[in-house]
Amino acid sequence: MSTDDLKDFERSMHEEIDAFLEAESQPARPQKTTRPAAKKPQPPRASASEMKTGHIVKLAVRTKQLEMDTAFEYHSTSISKLEAQMEAEKAANKAGYPIIGYVIDIQRV
Repeated sequence: MSTDDLKDFERSMHEEIDAFLEAESQPARPQKTTRPAAKKPQPPRASASEMKTGHIVKLAVRTKQLEMDTAFEYHSTSISKLEAQMEAEKAANKAGYPIIGYVIDIQRV
């Protein structure tokens, strides 16, 4: 980059910063609101109880220390991945898998 290019770049940056600061200091102007075209009525969607939300968590679990991992799948209704993972670990313990190795996969439903 030549010094002229650098000076041009520096000048343009100063102009943009000054323009930004001037726009910020001026009071906001009310924008014209245009009335949107009338919308056609939408067909009713499924109710909240019928919608499926949550995560499917797959864990690698074992019943004994020196045993091959097996996949344990848990369907959670939580929207939080961490909470779904914690629920899955509790469910795996209740199902008789005291050793939880790692999370294989978490899919959003």
